Amino acid sequence: MARIYRLDRDRDTVAEHKDGEQADVFRDAWFAIKRNERKQKQQEERKTMSRVLMIGAGGVATVAAHKIAQNADVFTEFIIASRRKEKCDQIVEAINKQWKEAWGKGQDAKRKPLPVMETAQVDADDVEQLKALFNKYKPELVVNLALPYQDLTIMDACLACGCSYLDTANYEPKDEAHFEYSWQWAYKERFEQAGLTAILGCGFDPGVTSVFTAYAAKHHFDEMHYLDIVDCNAGDHHKAFATNFNPEINIREITQKGLYWKDGKWIETEPLEIHQPLTYPNIGQRESYLLHHEELESLVKNYPTIRQGRFWMTFGEQYLKHLDVIQNIGMSRIDEIEYEAPLADGSGTARVKIVPLQFLKAVLPNPQDLGENYEGETSIGCRIRGIGKDGKEHTYYVYNNCKHQEAYKETGMQGVSYTTGVPAMIGAMMFCKGIWKKPGVFNVEEFDPDPFMEQLNKQGLPWKEEFDGDLEL
Repeated sequence: MARIYRLDRDRDTVAEHKDGEQADVFRDAWFAIKRNERKQKQQEERKTMSRVLMIGAGGVATVAAHKIAQNADVFTEFIIASRRKEKCDQIVEAINKQWKEAWGKGQDAKRKPLPVMETAQVDADDVEQLKALFNKYKPELVVNLALPYQDLTIMDACLACGCSYLDTANYEPKDEAHFEYSWQWAYKERFEQAGLTAILGCGFDPGVTSVFTAYAAKHHFDEMHYLDIVDCNAGDHHKAFATNFNPEINIREITQKGLYWKDGKWIETEPLEIHQPLTYPNIGQRESYLLHHEELESLVKNYPTIRQGRFWMTFGEQYLKHLDVIQNIGMSRIDEIEYEAPLADGSGTARVKIVPLQFLKAVLPNPQDLGENYEGETSIGCRIRGIGKDGKEHTYYVYNNCKHQEAYKETGMQGVSYTTGVPAMIGAMMFCKGIWKKPGVFNVEEFDPDPFMEQLNKQGLPWKEEFDGDLEL
């Protein structure tokens, strides 16, 4: 009778089966198999390992950090850096606390793992500080959720250190309320030569709205003729006046002149001059105002069949009344003024320079603190008319609605931060998986929209479509 030997996983069990030389043979075979398994596992981990460094610690960055932590299978190492390191530490503490509370004490084996997380201090205006940070951690991707003024310094540091780049808003100079992509598009050749990827405008608008447009072009239209991006926040934060993201950036954006694309040229309007009521799903009718918004600049370039492209945003009467007062009393100014300020020790005064809008930001409610009592929801989408794949004219409306309280329960932030932070994480995921990864500088609509759209449904921003309805525009 032939004797069959069983190679158990446990090496001690192997030893019990046979004595002497046969046991040694089995033990050696067991170790060889385990060494091979470990080697294969390490190789797989190296393939999937991604080290991402995020700059910023505001509301959007907080949301992105929570979502990155929820996807540790993609993001294995995660560094958060900001001017104030303690804010980064608070984000990590909140993630760890949520993780522990979600799974309960004593259930370690059932917990979903978190990435390895670290925090650091950096001044994003200082290229040398950025380079030192990037050289220390050597991230594959830098996610820029800092201020738009800092886009170029961060891109410069990425090029110097061999890091790819992603942001949610295009560059604007600090001393001028003017933003356009030309400054960042100028980096295209340098990123190509370095073999690095730069992904521009990966929030919601710009970001998801651009992906919505790309998805429509890929699946529903041969030619898109009319594009209207519509953004409604029907929430109530129970404050007399507050902005949903950085007040300095928000007020600069709203108070500048409007701009839209029509028949091959840009048409400028006075701030908030053009407006009309629009109906939003699950919300109803809201007065909507035409603004200049950056994604139109890239969308009409990448989809030249667009004859007219516009961006609309809703504002309540009370918000506009406060904004009018702020402008009339000079608090929206972005130039420096001199001010006679009392010294902290009471010994006298000193002449100091302040920027009125930056001072206003310091006294307004912090957007990060609005979430707890925020009610209602946002609705953002694209309304498109053009020639469909069947050669006939069609209309198409694709949109997402996001409830403020659901966003707060998951991340501690309100819906506007959530709708920007989640897409930033998804864009980083697309890069780390190699789906959105090629040398150069790209707006998000230049990549395949399908995997991004799939992740929106999985990551908390499900979208809906309406075909051949009344677009109202």
